[in-house]
Amino acid sequence: MDVGNAGAAGRDGSGRLGARLLSRRSFLAGSALGVGALGVGTLGLGGCATSDGLLLAEAAKVYGPMPDEKFPIPAVDVSKIDPKYYRRTVRYETKETAGTIIVDPANFYVYRVEGDGSATRYGANVGRDGFLWNGDAYVGRKSEWATWTPPKEMIRRQPEAAKYAHGMPGGLDNPLGARTLHLYQNGAYTLYTIYASSDAESIGTGITSGCVGLLSQDMIHLYARTPVKTKVVVLPA
Repeated sequence: MDVGNAGAAGRDGSGRLGARLLSRRSFLAGSALGVGALGVGTLGLGGCATSDGLLLAEAAKVYGPMPDEKFPIPAVDVSKIDPKYYRRTVRYETKETAGTIIVDPANFYVYRVEGDGSATRYGANVGRDGFLWNGDAYVGRKSEWATWTPPKEMIRRQPEAAKYAHGMPGGLDNPLGARTLHLYQNGAYTLYTIYASSDAESIGTGITSGCVGLLSQDMIHLYARTPVKTKVVVLPA
């Protein structure tokens, strides 16, 4: 993996995020832990159909608020997301075993292999040009509402991040969000994460320093189904 492109991690090992994360939009992401994935061609009651056959009303249920979180998460405005990035179950042929996470940065998707020729697919944001990487890794640890510490390289690029040099506590404004999967390789932290994004409009874009972001409700859904040691495959962009 081309780890060198993205610099070093902060002292708490919470990983790195892109330049836009210090000037984040107001928090839009909601949560739907325990709500099933939107199926292909799902129909619901009421609402207006999106271009790919999903209903905004159905998506709004999946991406609704999560008031019982440590920091209550508001609902996402689903109209700000291209419907192709809504969580859904899709056909996905792969030799990887059930539970494996596959990141497809070229198409801004993260897949969780279900083992029956299908996968749960999530829309994602990915690394911007110069910060993309690929290879095999695994989930070395998991964290909820993690402290975020910007790496020295980021502080040099963005001096305003220096105020968080000793760590930014977990919360709605924290770049790592509600849940984080920390990626390891050969026993060492790669400095990359899959994290909960607070920016609905970032989904489907390349904005980070190599980390991968899912909407908070999608990240909570994936996090609950992902044990430590889960294999992660990052495809070439």
